[in-house]
Amino acid sequence: MNCPWCDFAGTLRPLHAHLCDAHPDEVSFETQGSRHAYAVTCPVCGAGYEQTIKPRMDDPSFVEEYRREIRLVAFDMLLNHLLGEHGGQYGTDN
Repeated sequence: MNCPWCDFAGTLRPLHAHLCDAHPDEVSFETQGSRHAYAVTCPVCGAGYEQTIKPRMDDPSFVEEYRREIRLVAFDMLLNHLLGEHGGQYGTDN
């Protein structure tokens, strides 16, 4: 699979780690009152995915403490989208 933002190529697991390490700013975090959410947008088609962060929506330190893990979840959603919607372009045989 190819990274949608740079020339990195690898199998799914290394790509997943690469996205988190090399492109962390592609996952945005939002806080409205006690609600925390993350969002990621497909760079190919612009489709967006946003999810409320659970279970500790009322704990402000939770997002900071688990920021990397939350990014991994967001990039997992993006990879599922890329494979499902743009599979041929992203080497589904890897």
